[in-house]
Amino acid sequence: MDLKCGEKSYPVEIAPEHVLSVLRPRIGAAAGSPAELIERALDDCAEPLSRFRPGEQVVIVTSDVTRPTGSDIYLPLLVARLNAAGVRDRDIEIVIALGIHRKQTEAEHRKIVGELYGRIRVTDHDCDDTGALVYLGDTARGIPVEVNRRVAEAKRLILTGAVTFHYFAGFGGGRKSLLPGVSSRRSCMASHFALLNQGEGSGRHPKAVTGNLEGNPVHEAMLEACAMRPPDFILNTVLAPDKRILAAFAGEWRSAHLEGCRFYADAFSHPITERADLVVVSCGGFPKDINLIQAHKSMEYASRALKPGGVMILLAECRDGYGNATFFNWFRYQSCGELESALRKRYEINGQTAWSVKEKAERFRIVLVSQLPPEEVAAMGMIAAETLQQAFVQAQPMLPEGFRAYVIPEGGIVLPVLEGR
Repeated sequence: MDLKCGEKSYPVEIAPEHVLSVLRPRIGAAAGSPAELIERALDDCAEPLSRFRPGEQVVIVTSDVTRPTGSDIYLPLLVARLNAAGVRDRDIEIVIALGIHRKQTEAEHRKIVGELYGRIRVTDHDCDDTGALVYLGDTARGIPVEVNRRVAEAKRLILTGAVTFHYFAGFGGGRKSLLPGVSSRRSCMASHFALLNQGEGSGRHPKAVTGNLEGNPVHEAMLEACAMRPPDFILNTVLAPDKRILAAFAGEWRSAHLEGCRFYADAFSHPITERADLVVVSCGGFPKDINLIQAHKSMEYASRALKPGGVMILLAECRDGYGNATFFNWFRYQSCGELESALRKRYEINGQTAWSVKEKAERFRIVLVSQLPPEEVAAMGMIAAETLQQAFVQAQPMLPEGFRAYVIPEGGIVLPVLEGR
């Protein structure tokens, strides 16, 4: 078996008796072509688009180019349904849910909306344009909800996106298209801060974890915000590792999203009966390991399969470095406790990711195969390696004689789940 790192591949050289299992997605063939899956979801939903009326202003929210969703396939099909209901093209607008990300280029707009480019108005959300934002109120935990004015004032609102795992909101998709997707920077920051327990040094909320919605304070805040401007319709997809649409879910915004989450969890969770001494995990190669912030997802998920103090070998090329100019600065703090304290005083989303990396570097021994400078890898609490073979050499002294290992070829999409937990 080979594992990818950037555009390179390395053979995994572990004796079979040491390997507990190779953890992969448990997905079968799609039950139709991508277009057929979308059409079927639109046909079968309880609240069809035929409810929409001529003359109604419709805003469709969709994800930016960094989050593949199959939008170039489903957006034309959605618009065709709206046209059939009497909604004219000039009454439809597509808003790109950038969150706090950069604006999209013309080429990226073309990629997102496909054949609709030049026909339907497309605008980028701007989280810092106060004149284009509307305050809707505060959540029960005091999070201010400020959203895109076009979204808030539309007669009809459709949210679209893809269901994925999310390392503290539980799952992506659904309500996340509104918060953080089309919300202010202040709202985005406050909603992410909800993952922390109240009180200095109290750490992360135990329910704010990958694959969990029940009692998750981040998910609950996003639900509450979305209910302040409830969508009239939702369409969420699930993508296979090759980005092909695997399934689609449409209709009422809460129930359709939950249905998608259940499908995703069944397909991309992998049950395990025990934790291992060693986990060897690849992000899946370029572009999934383009930077450390992206690679962190694989680190987060793979840690679920590792014993306390165990060894993780993470293949993540990181050709673009960290993915954020200020990310590495957070590692000037010597411990998780110090970093958490600084984060509570001056919260940044990327600082939170740095804290998560440092927390795992303290709980486990992580050997990172990447292009990052070795001295910076060491400053983050990890061990640098140039190749997988070198990583095995460095890991060997830290492993017991009869060590047991998991191998995860696509770490960014597979969640190990310990049975009975």
